[in-house]
Amino acid sequence: MSSEVKVPTLGESVSEATIGQWLKQPGEAVALDEPIASLETDKVAIEVNSPVAGILSAQLVPAGETVTVGAVIATIEEGATAAAKPAAPAAAPKAAAPAPVAAAAPVAPSEPAAESSDPAVLSPAVRRAVLEYGIDPATIKGTGKDGRITKEDVIAAAAAKPASAPVAAAPAAAPANARREERVKMTRLRQTIAKRLKSAQETAALLTTFNDVDMTAVVDARNRFKDSFEKKHGVKLGFMSFFAKAACLALKDLPSVNAQIQGDEIVYFDYVDLSVAVSAPNGLVVPVVRNVDKMSFAEIEKAIAGFGKKAKDGTLTMADMAGGTFTISNGGVFGGLMSTPIINPPQSAVLGLHRIEDRPVVRNGQIVIRPMMYIALSYDHRLIDGREAVTALKTIKEAIEDPTRLLIDL
Repeated sequence: MSSEVKVPTLGESVSEATIGQWLKQPGEAVALDEPIASLETDKVAIEVNSPVAGILSAQLVPAGETVTVGAVIATIEEGATAAAKPAAPAAAPKAAAPAPVAAAAPVAPSEPAAESSDPAVLSPAVRRAVLEYGIDPATIKGTGKDGRITKEDVIAAAAAKPASAPVAAAPAAAPANARREERVKMTRLRQTIAKRLKSAQETAALLTTFNDVDMTAVVDARNRFKDSFEKKHGVKLGFMSFFAKAACLALKDLPSVNAQIQGDEIVYFDYVDLSVAVSAPNGLVVPVVRNVDKMSFAEIEKAIAGFGKKAKDGTLTMADMAGGTFTISNGGVFGGLMSTPIINPPQSAVLGLHRIEDRPVVRNGQIVIRPMMYIALSYDHRLIDGREAVTALKTIKEAIEDPTRLLIDL
């Protein structure tokens, strides 16, 4: 019996996606709820799971094509569940009693290297390595997920080639000083990022104000309490929770910085849903920590750490990134000294953090060395006046330089 695999519901207001990668190939055994394909939407990557156990009989849509919700992208021949476990190929003949499944059984336990050598499955880095080393991907046994080939597999295969191999590989190998080009189609997420950032520039009246912050007090507090904090709460004490608290203090005093323009109306929020820009394998994503103004330091750190892990694993959902009233982007983790961050529409402001470095500053008429950080607030000048933006940034600066203000709401 053949079962159809359809594009699942992708989230509110999302009606289409792109086939990013096929995780299973025709003839492969699949288990119930096992991922068989990865879809790229405007915001996140979503896995499509098998509705039944059996053999993947056909891929109806190639990788890179756009599909809509409910579209049929593959068919699966329902078979014995034992055959759906690639780790136990010996069980396939026993479970494959029905004739159609038995015919497909020799294909199911094929070597992972052959499965992962399909050019559509190879990542850009692996394709580049295959060309550089002149290696036939069909001869490589992949060690990645589901037997996919990694760059390290290609390098290892090149090192293990017989001495006579260079003669055959010579035509494929380019000179050491050769100039190379590679064209890789933009992912749907990267296309969306490009459109949104350009739209923000064209729609909003963007302006950025800067200040610098003496991080001495926060650095000292973190050094004093980081061990006991982690022991009690099970999460590290970082700087983001301090800046999140300081931002909430500023947004409470200056509601327009936490507001949005919607049509011909201004929407003010009495809560802060903080968007935290984090780097994911496919690009920048912005999950939302909700009601951050009511959270403790530990709750903020746990939420941010959780989103960071989900971004790295590619498991963020649409719900994780919906909404948001204000954004903090920390370019300092990459060593950035100063930047002009772009707002995350329809939000009206974004706080940019940067690296901490020792710099000479004047205190009480004396030149001293202090850990300093430049901070930037980009804002939509249509809604936020310069006075409000500068005041908000100054409030954040004062709260960081004297964290006691966070306790007494000053």
